[in-house]
Amino acid sequence: MANQNVIRLKNVWKIYTMGEVQVPALRGLNLEIKRGEFVAVMGPSGSGKSTAMNMVGCLDIPTKGSIFLDGKDISHLSESDLAQIRGKKIGFIFQQFNLIQTLSALENVMLPMTFQGMENEKKRTRAEDLLKMVDLGERIHHKPNELSGGQQQRVAIARSLANDPEVVLADEPTGNLDSKTENVIMEFLKKLHSDKCKTIIMVTHDEGVASYAERVEYLKDGIVVNSKKGSRYKKNSIKCLPKKTKK
Repeated sequence: MANQNVIRLKNVWKIYTMGEVQVPALRGLNLEIKRGEFVAVMGPSGSGKSTAMNMVGCLDIPTKGSIFLDGKDISHLSESDLAQIRGKKIGFIFQQFNLIQTLSALENVMLPMTFQGMENEKKRTRAEDLLKMVDLGERIHHKPNELSGGQQQRVAIARSLANDPEVVLADEPTGNLDSKTENVIMEFLKKLHSDKCKTIIMVTHDEGVASYAERVEYLKDGIVVNSKKGSRYKKNSIKCLPKKTKK
């Protein structure tokens, strides 16, 4: 069960219509992500990597083909159903951090739990624990403009884990950071993968950042053209088992 696919894209096409012109962003993409893997997706501008991220993250549906999440075909679900899946199963880390400027670090991390209807005391305790995990226990009441870029990204990492998702999607997570802070953030992502057994899917244009991943998938013209192991990846010694489904 440890190698069970958590996400599978099967012959996925995404075609955008611009006036009278149809522009294919994905051209029959096939991609499998196993539970507990750390996968980087790379490619030049226009390769389809951002569109692929949208598919994996249940942010969009394909024009053709199928997307399976935990073995269930989600290709034709409604936006409301996709939103429910995103809230429970997927955590997002963005290049721009996307923190709400009027909320404290604690309140930003609590927000996804609010959408899932968690009790106030439970979500506050969990948010505090997550911020301590990313070494921000003393900054929980600071607002984003009172934090450095690296600290804001660590708040974003904590927020991505708020609902204990199966999958963490990181879209250019170090794109706005200096090299020293980049290394700090990548160490946190490695720790999430090795210690917490999270499935991590990361889109990046940076070969150095991608080298931390277990597997690097290279996209061009909307399909995978090459795949290799990350040169700085260290094997996860923890056996990642599927979560028990709550009845």
